[in-house]
Amino acid sequence: MSPTVFRYKQFRFFFFSREENRKHIHVYCSEGEAKVWIEPKVELARNYKLSSQQINEIIRIVNENRSEIENAWNRQFEN
Repeated sequence: MSPTVFRYKQFRFFFFSREENRKHIHVYCSEGEAKVWIEPKVELARNYKLSSQQINEIIRIVNENRSEIENAWNRQFEN
């Protein structure tokens, strides 16, 4: 199960179900994908085929939507 948290332009922001405990979000678009840590700070965990410009945009979007992502994480994974 990989619920979508939100979409922005060509990017899909989503979780994998119970992949690991540290808060993070996955990002997918047709050019590649990335994994971004949400805690303790927003930072790139993994990048597969995305340009540095795309990664910078993703990091910006995650920072701007961090509260929404954390709330969605808590709803999805509590209990």
